[in-house]
Amino acid sequence: MGQPHEKRERPADDGQRLDRWLWFSRLVRSRTSAAQLVADGKVRVNRVRTLKSSHAIHPGDVLTLALRGQIRVVKVVDCGKRRGPPLEARSLYETLGDRRDPKP
Repeated sequence: MGQPHEKRERPADDGQRLDRWLWFSRLVRSRTSAAQLVADGKVRVNRVRTLKSSHAIHPGDVLTLALRGQIRVVKVVDCGKRRGPPLEARSLYETLGDRRDPKP
């Protein structure tokens, strides 16, 4: 018989999945909504639109998000290890800008 299945740690330079990071950072409420946001073309990584929720992001990347009538620009400070409390989640990013869309 084979050896028991081991869970391997990924190297730190692999980054983190975009949908997972968005959920860990509490910018979205669920991983499903994060994946949908990306699939709808409402996320840019370093000014380039991405349509893959599996896109790897790294500290230093700048994300532009269209969320709930706002354009949010955040810089990734750290990859998350879990979906922790809001204070921990806010430490994963630095806000660079928010802009509300004008209402008619």
